[in-house]
Amino acid sequence: MTTESTPVPSHAPVPPSAPEVITGAEAVVRSLELLGIDDVFGLPGGAILPVYDPLLSASTLRHILVRHEQGAGHAAEGYAASSGRLGVAIATSGPGATNLVTAIADAHMDSVPLLAITGQVFSNLMGTDAFQEADIVGITMPITKHSFLVKRPEEIPSTIAAAVHIATTGRPGPVLVDITKDAQQATFEFHWPPRVDLPGYRPITKAHGKQVAAAASMIAEAKRPVLYVGGGVIRAGASRELLAFAEATGIPVVTTLMARGAFPDSHQQHLGMPGMHGTVPAVLALQESDLLVVLGARFDDRVTGKAALFAPEAKVVHVDIDPAEISKIRTADVPIVGDVKDVLVDLTAAFGPASAVGAPDLTEWWATLDGLRGEFPLGYAPTSDGLLAPQYVIQRIGELTGPEGVYAAGVGQHQMWAAQFIKYERPNAWLNSGGAGTMGYAVPAAMGAKVAQPDRTVWAIDGDGCFQMTNQELATCSLNDIPIKVAIINNSSLGMVRQWQTLFYDGRYSNTDLSTGHGTARIPDFVKLAEAYGALGIRVTKEEEVDAAIKLALETNDRPVVIDFVVSADAMVWPMVPQGVSNSYIQYARDHSPAFTEED
Repeated sequence: MTTESTPVPSHAPVPPSAPEVITGAEAVVRSLELLGIDDVFGLPGGAILPVYDPLLSASTLRHILVRHEQGAGHAAEGYAASSGRLGVAIATSGPGATNLVTAIADAHMDSVPLLAITGQVFSNLMGTDAFQEADIVGITMPITKHSFLVKRPEEIPSTIAAAVHIATTGRPGPVLVDITKDAQQATFEFHWPPRVDLPGYRPITKAHGKQVAAAASMIAEAKRPVLYVGGGVIRAGASRELLAFAEATGIPVVTTLMARGAFPDSHQQHLGMPGMHGTVPAVLALQESDLLVVLGARFDDRVTGKAALFAPEAKVVHVDIDPAEISKIRTADVPIVGDVKDVLVDLTAAFGPASAVGAPDLTEWWATLDGLRGEFPLGYAPTSDGLLAPQYVIQRIGELTGPEGVYAAGVGQHQMWAAQFIKYERPNAWLNSGGAGTMGYAVPAAMGAKVAQPDRTVWAIDGDGCFQMTNQELATCSLNDIPIKVAIINNSSLGMVRQWQTLFYDGRYSNTDLSTGHGTARIPDFVKLAEAYGALGIRVTKEEEVDAAIKLALETNDRPVVIDFVVSADAMVWPMVPQGVSNSYIQYARDHSPAFTEED
């Protein structure tokens, strides 16, 4: 049994010394304030209504009323992912709570610290199929670090404090607190700080010294090592430590989709992003390596391709704070459980003595990799239909905004192009739904990021399909002075699905045409839609209009901006590794590699 007292942040209001009798609902708001929470996203309903009354009088807690609970969840994710702080979403019971499930699952896959607070029907009605009843604790148990059900007001302070602790320590992730309506309405004596009992919850942060020494020796002996960097490095705030370790060892670095920005793109040792749509040097470096130093990554199938054929000659040093990830897919020769920020410091220190006998000579390895960089640079072909090249549009957004901006992407082709063609020089600048692949993530995530980082320029780079799933949050942005920029990469289709139909289904475009772009009914008209939501709407159809539109968006900070970039539907994401094959079959372009084959 471990017992921890949650410290009260110095900036939070100090509770009175004598016990105060308050309602459970008031305790929810008071606990959040005392834990240092500044912003929450939510939508009221009957079962959470008692909490919304004291929210109106909260002194340090800002509530942002969203238009859909999924928007609240993704906004909380964007808030957390851009700042490293906890994101909080509130919803009512039944459909309100189930509308949060997608965002909770998303946060679980991408290790985002998220607190979801939901109202529940009266405890005596639970299990009776009462109006707007859903077993949200049971529903979310597989996709949270923990899910709590609270039936007594006395349990509220300690449960919320425990939830915050669990969500933000160890491997970050979502925690749900479901509170019955009678617990919210009943009164009790409020005490702070609460006693937090978390039996068995002891995240390991300090790695074993023998494992670190073994890893350092293996690194010193490797001829073709690669640092395989995952999103855990960003969640751990370990970018500086990664830079120091990489420069001390001279080892090439690849950053996964979730790790973009963990290592500067401009650094000479950076090979780019690996995986299905990674750069050729990054993909083949992993494939041909003799040692993978895996840092906060989980051997996702989009990185490994067919796992049995991935990096066949490589030994593995795997560093992760979650022991469940180590050897889950690829057996680790040297497993290291610990906080990657601390482990990298220890590895850097251990590498010196380990390499003293003879520093590793990576000259031949770098010659091979530099040859690949020269032969297979990241690029794109001009469009054949005269419409805008989406890669050019996204590249100019990155160049004109710069590395201090925040870029949230939806899911699909535009997501891959945003990962490829924007240069990321710092962590927390790139937000996306990596594990779950949630369409509709970008707009609310950008909204949350702008709330957390109001002085940064925040872009939502979205597809015409993704945008139509959550664009109602533009109303939230307009009414709450959250001036995000939205770039719709409008190819009038579900682009990534269409690409697969082109390559694997003989160009049979079944149900992927959305009729939003060039030569279509243009339903909806995104410019008119933007204006209806109080945003500035712009349409761009020619390359010479691109820069002016982006600059106007950057200069407009009194309202959201939506730019409808009408791009070619024929543009594809390259390079590409077909699903289910070895990464050795990476295709640089459609006619520049072995033929596509599909394997189970």
